[in-house]
Amino acid sequence: MVRCGCALLRKYGNFIDNLRIFTKGGSGGMGYPRLGGEGGRGGDVWVVAKKNMTLKQLKNKYPQKRFVAGGGANSRVSALKGSKGKDCEVPAPVGISVTDENGQVLGELNKEEDRILVAKGGLGGKLHTNFLPLKGQKRVIRLDLKVIADVGLVGFPNAGKSSLLSRVSHATPVVADYAFTTLSPELGKIMYNDFKQISVADLPGLIEGAHMNKGMGHKFLKHLERTRQLLFVVDISGFQLSSVTPYRTAFESIILLTKELELYKEELQTKPVLLAVNKMDLPDAQVKLHELMKQLQHPEDFLHLFETKMIPEKAVEFQNIIPISTVTGEGIEELKNCIRKALDEEDDKENAAHHSKQLLNLQNSSLVF
Repeated sequence: MVRCGCALLRKYGNFIDNLRIFTKGGSGGMGYPRLGGEGGRGGDVWVVAKKNMTLKQLKNKYPQKRFVAGGGANSRVSALKGSKGKDCEVPAPVGISVTDENGQVLGELNKEEDRILVAKGGLGGKLHTNFLPLKGQKRVIRLDLKVIADVGLVGFPNAGKSSLLSRVSHATPVVADYAFTTLSPELGKIMYNDFKQISVADLPGLIEGAHMNKGMGHKFLKHLERTRQLLFVVDISGFQLSSVTPYRTAFESIILLTKELELYKEELQTKPVLLAVNKMDLPDAQVKLHELMKQLQHPEDFLHLFETKMIPEKAVEFQNIIPISTVTGEGIEELKNCIRKALDEEDDKENAAHHSKQLLNLQNSSLVF
């Protein structure tokens, strides 16, 4: 666990993160038996990623949620080969996963203008169909949004994630001194002096049992799957959701957050992780920070205090631990620098891996000759 050496960086119902729609490919056109003419193939239905589109906009614009492609043209004397029916496009946001009724993933839209074929048009009438056209494919599909961001903020309610997002970016999330201020994902961008931009997603606060879908845990945990880096945000003074729930120290908060991610999906633990220790402006914050650092450096000395089921299989290794205050601004610039440094290192690794793969392919192709 390392500390960065640079200076320290409405309703849920209004937010739609999945949508079920009906799609149908166009029917083929009639063949022309006497002259052997072939009918046109029916149009296809595609889901296409569009800039600035949201699932809410899609639902409002197409309340029936039905998308049907055009039918193929019939064969006729003046055009023995009928023309293909008009394709139908379903405009969707970037960051969509498309599945069928059985939960099979049909594809993902990761960048603008990515497209997925979801319902094929029927064949036009021809000799082997006795010149009769075939109907288009019918399919009910589900569009599932997973926020795409460079950094995902993870923490319990009221840890200061929304305040942090507004501090580091141009986003203006709702900020208040009570739990569950953030009820839907908020996105912001960190702007650097050299015009580099890094996107940050503030996700609603988790609660214990989020992996079992408590507090709509699955709705929010899934967004972490599409972030490149995780940023844990914990309150140095600890956290208590209500008077009937246990009080958790900053160290306990980290252990429990780690366990929730592990139980939801172990792959989340392979992402780079930073830790922002917030509210350093509070009295005794430095004393509590000293205690927390001791606990993080030797967690095995303190894990006996937890129930066995609360202990993660694998302790999280933070690339950087940064004390901050969203009130005074302490540590914010350092945090921004650390976020950038960690992502730049990931880019270097990915580029090196890509270069090695290209080199290996080149060597393999040379062996053929």
